[in-house]
Amino acid sequence: MRCVEVHPNQEMTVDEFKAWLRRYDSNSDGQISQDELKEALHGLRSWFPWWKARQGMKEADSNHDGLINSPKEMEKLIHFVQQRLHLKIHDW
Repeated sequence: MRCVEVHPNQEMTVDEFKAWLRRYDSNSDGQISQDELKEALHGLRSWFPWWKARQGMKEADSNHDGLINSPKEMEKLIHFVQQRLHLKIHDW
């Protein structure tokens, strides 16, 4: 797997986004917590990453367990990132 460096105006595929996000899975459990999401957003030099991470979890965490841990929740997180953070993520 190649390393994926993300910049706010860069386009990437869904798989590249997931690979980039996995870099912030600090305990390697295959799930993304709110703190891990906050660190990922901080890595983008996003303003107010703690607030955006909280909003992303509110929208994506369907079962309210504090983790992004299913394909459906990851889809919702990707949608949030595309719409609210304006990252260009494509299926191709």
